[in-house]
Amino acid sequence: MPVSTRVSLADQLRMSSAPIFGFEFFPPKDDQGVARLTRTVQHLESLAPDFVSVTYGANGSSRQRTIAATERLRETSIRTVAHLTCASQAVSELNATLDQYTAVGVDHVLAIRGDMPGGPTAPWQQHPNGLANATELVRLVKSHGDYCVGVAAFPDPHPEHRDPDLDARLLLDKVEAGAEFAISQLFFDPDSYFDLVERVRDLGCQVPIIPGIMPLTSLNQIQRFTELSGAALPAQVVERLRAAGDDAERVRHIGSRIASELAVTLLRGGAPGLQFFTQNRSTATREIFSMLLERRW
Repeated sequence: MPVSTRVSLADQLRMSSAPIFGFEFFPPKDDQGVARLTRTVQHLESLAPDFVSVTYGANGSSRQRTIAATERLRETSIRTVAHLTCASQAVSELNATLDQYTAVGVDHVLAIRGDMPGGPTAPWQQHPNGLANATELVRLVKSHGDYCVGVAAFPDPHPEHRDPDLDARLLLDKVEAGAEFAISQLFFDPDSYFDLVERVRDLGCQVPIIPGIMPLTSLNQIQRFTELSGAALPAQVVERLRAAGDDAERVRHIGSRIASELAVTLLRGGAPGLQFFTQNRSTATREIFSMLLERRW
């Protein structure tokens, strides 16, 4: 069983008066992707993030790439949060993955139900020897070892049910199962996050919810992500990005400005920190950080 030798992320969230920051990566598909991820981590490590994580795929090959990338991140000085999903997997496979995480010293897990290979709108099907939902996954992870467990939260309603009150109740269920913090899916309207926090607090749940921030580097890319996630892309965001035309550098700069404005509003509104969905690139995230420092949130 992993035994934490330092303050956990949950403890830090409880004790620190300063916001915490994290970066999410995805597992590279080839040697070129590995090299890009390595460069990105090196560039972002100088920002002294509180944690990093690697997403967990819906098929066997990408899962092994996740484990390999997680092991690589463990070689840095940054706390590593390992992703784990229960989609299309038997309990025996989940336990085997946890054993691999334990072997490389991981003691933080982000437990997510995950989507079927067809995406978040594809009907959910429980593996015949698997788990039904993220709540059961949290219980499994907590029973496997002394892990600090995080879960997903949805500022915009999950596309499967589109019921914000249900999303809040499910988050409460996961916390009661042992989750100690939550990281939100991407969103672009700060009120979506604040409304989620209010719904969860009204249920008597005080779990810290870290907002997830997507650096805006391409309008087409962002529209694709929002279609998959169910997040609403505000008209003013689209207009500002389209105003940059085909100038990729200007699009990225405007997107960074939009993301920094969102981040400042969230932090000033009491968010305990931020996680950036980096897409394995560092330029936009570093630009947003610079803008945050300028604004002294």
